[in-house]
Amino acid sequence: MKSIAELRGIDYRLLYHTYRRVSGYEQWSARHHAHEYLVFSENIGTKLSLDEVSVSQGELYTVLSNKGARGRKGTLVAMVGSTKTDEIVKQFSRIPLVQREQVQEVTLDLAENMAAAVKELFPNAKIVADRFHVEQLGHEIVQGLRVKLRWKVINEENKAYKKAKRDGLPYRPEEFYNGDTARQLLARSRYALYKSPVKWTNNQRLRMNILFEQYPQLRQAYDHVREFNAIYSKPLTRNEALRQFSEWMTRSRKHKTPGFKRMANTIEKHFEHILNYFENRSTNASAESFNAKIKGFRAMQRGVSDTNFFLFRLSKIYA
Repeated sequence: MKSIAELRGIDYRLLYHTYRRVSGYEQWSARHHAHEYLVFSENIGTKLSLDEVSVSQGELYTVLSNKGARGRKGTLVAMVGSTKTDEIVKQFSRIPLVQREQVQEVTLDLAENMAAAVKELFPNAKIVADRFHVEQLGHEIVQGLRVKLRWKVINEENKAYKKAKRDGLPYRPEEFYNGDTARQLLARSRYALYKSPVKWTNNQRLRMNILFEQYPQLRQAYDHVREFNAIYSKPLTRNEALRQFSEWMTRSRKHKTPGFKRMANTIEKHFEHILNYFENRSTNASAESFNAKIKGFRAMQRGVSDTNFFLFRLSKIYA
């Protein structure tokens, strides 16, 4: 709206208040409680996604969306201005029980409070842990190791620089045959470590070959995560996935890289929800996409000054 005002040479505040007056916001029944909760029971479907999104100033809202609406009108089922289990249950319970009993599946991340709320709200629904959040556990271990190695290199370079300065000598860190120093190598390999080798560019492949030659422990961690991610990519049954995950967890508890044992314990804790993925291969991608649309809409407004009015406009588009 600010952009429109600037293009037309109109005072933004005048345009904003005029639009607000004619938009129907003043007659909106949810106007006084929108920042606390919004419920659109008519939009519920058999497959839902649950996630959280920041609307304004880092304030998190829990969003329940209908996968069947595919990010269009009818996607927004409910929204509550809290991430507390009790508050989520309280507000989402405004959806009649007969409708909540029809829900067959809810995808979400590994947040235990969200899972607890789903169990209470949707008694017949299977909870599916989003595969990308599970895979992220492994990526975080690899990136944590990369950062640790980089700080070690930085400390070594600082010591070498101070020594050279004391000796009155110029200091220049050693470069590998691709032109990277050790510090640059560890910094520039960040994004390649998230990707499969088949998706590396020629420059990334060269850099990763050097990286793994210099830091074999990083290669071991990367390969171990790739083995885990590969399980998700195979056309496995639930029981086959159970066996392969169990074997991977056994190897993880013996792995030299710190963090894999903790990841194995986390997977074991959420095993039932993780294995539910292999029934319909549902993910929380629709929720992430919907969250991106909310953030994009927020960016178009150049921030949110009136949360209730922002939610009114959001509901007009997606509810």
